Amino acid sequence: MDHLSVVTCLTLTCLCVCCVCSPQWEEVSGYDENLNTIRTYQVCNVFEPSQNNWLLTTFIDRRGAQRVYVEMRFTVRDCSSIPSVPGSCKETFNLYYYETDSVIATTKGTAFWMEAPYLKVDTIAADESFSQVDFGGRLMKVNTEVRSFGPLSHNGFYLAFQDYGACMSLLSVRVFHKKCPSVVQNFAIFPETMTGAESTSLVIARGTCIANSEEVDFPIKLYCNGDGEWMVPIGSCTCKAGFEPDNGNVCRACPQGTFKSTQGPGLCLQCPPNSRSTVEAATICGCRNGYYRGDMDLPEASCTSVPSGPRNVISIVNETSVILEWHPPRETGARDDVTYNIVCRKCRADRPSCSHCDDNVEYVPRQQGLTETRVFISNLWAHTPYTFEIHAFNGVTNKSPYPAQHVSINITTNQAAPSMVPIMHQVSSTMKSFTLSWPQPEQPNGIILDYELRYYEKDHTELNSTMVRSQTNTARVEGLRPGIMYMVQVRARTVAGFGKYSSKQFFQTLTDDEYKSELREQLPLIAGSAAAGVVFLVSLVAISIVCSRKRAYMKETIYSDKLQHCSTGRAMKIYIDPFTYEDPNEAVREFAKEIDVSCVKIEEVIGAGEFGEVYKGRLKPSGKRELYVAIKTLKAGYVEKQRRDFLSEASIMGQFDHPNIIRLEGVVTKSRPVMIITEFMENGALDSFLRQNDGQFTVIQLVGMMRGIAAGMKYLAEMNYVHRDLAARNILVNSNLVCKVSDFGLSRYLQDDTSDPIYTSSLGGKIPVRWTAPEAIAYRKFTSASDVWSYGIVMWEVMSFGERPYWDMSNQDVINAIEQDYRLPPPMDCPTALHQLMLDCWQKDRNARPKFTDIVNTLDKMIRNPISLKAVATITAVPSQPLLDRSIPDFTTFTSVEDWLGAIKMGQYRDTFLGSGFTSLPLVAQISSEDLLRIGVTLAGHQKKILSSVQSMRDQMAQSPTSMA
Repeated sequence: MDHLSVVTCLTLTCLCVCCVCSPQWEEVSGYDENLNTIRTYQVCNVFEPSQNNWLLTTFIDRRGAQRVYVEMRFTVRDCSSIPSVPGSCKETFNLYYYETDSVIATTKGTAFWMEAPYLKVDTIAADESFSQVDFGGRLMKVNTEVRSFGPLSHNGFYLAFQDYGACMSLLSVRVFHKKCPSVVQNFAIFPETMTGAESTSLVIARGTCIANSEEVDFPIKLYCNGDGEWMVPIGSCTCKAGFEPDNGNVCRACPQGTFKSTQGPGLCLQCPPNSRSTVEAATICGCRNGYYRGDMDLPEASCTSVPSGPRNVISIVNETSVILEWHPPRETGARDDVTYNIVCRKCRADRPSCSHCDDNVEYVPRQQGLTETRVFISNLWAHTPYTFEIHAFNGVTNKSPYPAQHVSINITTNQAAPSMVPIMHQVSSTMKSFTLSWPQPEQPNGIILDYELRYYEKDHTELNSTMVRSQTNTARVEGLRPGIMYMVQVRARTVAGFGKYSSKQFFQTLTDDEYKSELREQLPLIAGSAAAGVVFLVSLVAISIVCSRKRAYMKETIYSDKLQHCSTGRAMKIYIDPFTYEDPNEAVREFAKEIDVSCVKIEEVIGAGEFGEVYKGRLKPSGKRELYVAIKTLKAGYVEKQRRDFLSEASIMGQFDHPNIIRLEGVVTKSRPVMIITEFMENGALDSFLRQNDGQFTVIQLVGMMRGIAAGMKYLAEMNYVHRDLAARNILVNSNLVCKVSDFGLSRYLQDDTSDPIYTSSLGGKIPVRWTAPEAIAYRKFTSASDVWSYGIVMWEVMSFGERPYWDMSNQDVINAIEQDYRLPPPMDCPTALHQLMLDCWQKDRNARPKFTDIVNTLDKMIRNPISLKAVATITAVPSQPLLDRSIPDFTTFTSVEDWLGAIKMGQYRDTFLGSGFTSLPLVAQISSEDLLRIGVTLAGHQKKILSSVQSMRDQMAQSPTSMA
């Protein structure tokens, strides 16, 4: 017959078979077991010895199958039923196959019949044989046997059936292979899959998520076993946001009026109150006009509105303080997160409009984010009109295009006594007297009429105190005993009366020995002046805003050189330059508290400084709670100059008192090692902290950090101090993300002898070029304006999460670029307003740069109005300004995915990309946000950075299609 029977089924694929027989086989008509007429091949030469009869199929294409099954239906005559059966009669036959890539000539009688290197599959034996014949034909006893073979590697094969002495008929041969059918399971489509080469093989099939679904677990796969059955499902897909499961294997779009915000098995939900969806497959319902959803509100939450203004505000004025109370808004916007901000404006008759209140005005519990309807405001000016606005906010106020509702109240403060004198200094001392000086109170609240000092011996009580009056802020106290320590306090008086006494301070008269020693030091100088016959007469002119500076050889003249700035026209602190002390140890004793080493416990090394190691430790002052501190140590083997330089930083830090300046706890100088102890900042240096948390902070959080740094620098600038080394590495961060200026190793006081105070460093001194203003590099002239330039670089560091300014450019290249008016571009996702402030800080004319006061006010406005930070700065590629393009890497220079990830500071994902199949840059250029989630890049900031870089890569590839092939 031409073709053996073919059967079609789901898991079996049948192959058409044609046969060619040797002369001993005969193609005859017969009957099957149902007496249907069929064509068969039969052979029955049992009476002839040494039978070797072959039946050969035509070429069979394997169609990709690795294992093939052969089903044979046949009958065999029982040898015992044949009369005079010879001994050579058999009841079995052999099945062979031969693999080849092409059709071979199989003409009967060719050598292929007998000489082909057939591979034996099996010897086939009948389960039942027949022995009788009836009138309708043979009584058929049909046997069915299935055999398989593999693995197959050629294009096709031949089957061969060898009879060697049987009386048999071959009714049909069916050749087939098995496969697993295409199936949809767990919202994934699995393709039709061939079984493996062995009956026990498991073939992996990768699944593809159905339309509108996404992977949950990766990879998605099924195993196809040798019987064509699917088993062991791994991974799955679920419907995307905006789609819900339907009938198990379809993801249906959410109809209008419903939404689904997350991927998963959940169903679509009705839109919450005050919201709607007008399209299918909505992931969130948009709020109706006048309603908003807060940044922290879930998509399932109702849309809400802004609150109305506070009501019924009342005030209670007490001298220079006021208590404000009010009722909550009548409408809260259906929210329970209403807070209040206080805006204070000071009004004066000599000015046309009111101005914002001074920074030293205090608010209890705070000025912004009040949750209670009461605030206590102090440190106001006396006899001054004020306007207070109470603004009501809730979680959606910043979404509204309209300003927050508020209520205003006008008050006028009463007359008040002056505030407390902050500090006193000893100008000179004798055996029976000392001269003291002090600054005017920070808030005089009127014209100071005079000052009152009270003093008594340290071992006595206030009952033994003596009073002294002075018309100026200097007084000489006489009639004292030699070598005695006195407690002294001072207070100021206006028409409103006396203010509070200053804190207790102790000053000592000279002993007899100290007085004689001082005279011996002065005698040669006096004699030399007399011998020269020179007499100098100095006229002192009293000017209200300038302190006279005298240079002589008495203690009080030495002290007057140390007074760095004073003013009798308004309140200002007095600061002393420790570098003017003849004995630097005196500056340390005056400005830094000596700590007993027994109170200090060193725990672990956290860094290294210029002079020695830096430790984390604990400080347990007597009678106070224990606190963590940072401990700078002076390494052994130091010389005296190193000790002086080391302790000079403590002498500077000890004069600062501001929440954004690192706080000095004290020093240890009476034991070894010498230590400087400061408050401990848990998060360390700002640059490394930002790099470790790349992309983890919002713009408002970053602006808050920059605002803290600017406030600290404003404080220093008002002292006429310049930092000279302002950089993110010298800003420390505590656990509350408060940033504090530190490292005053390069700081120097700026003499106020000119309208533009400067400090000229020694030639060849080390200058941090990338952070330094051009005039400071060129002329070694440092001002607060040069600190403003450095602050602009710090802003850039913050917004780029610790990126190195100017990247890998050399210092000389940076200097040349700045001179040609090149400026750093905006970091990725940097608001336009912030980059503009950076550019203002980088004005070439230092007089055009903003003051730190201006910077603080600008940042405060941004914090109060976050909408101003929505616009993101863009980089305009200008070929003539290469510096502006440095934030966009040239992808044509990269040879591997690893190089590219390193260039964009994402090297930690190298194994993730390569392990997920993104092994070349053209493949990376096709990556999507879904791909990033699938391979495990889950941080939003990292996704943004990678996708932004991928987009730039696509743009460059589009401009130069062959550059990255």
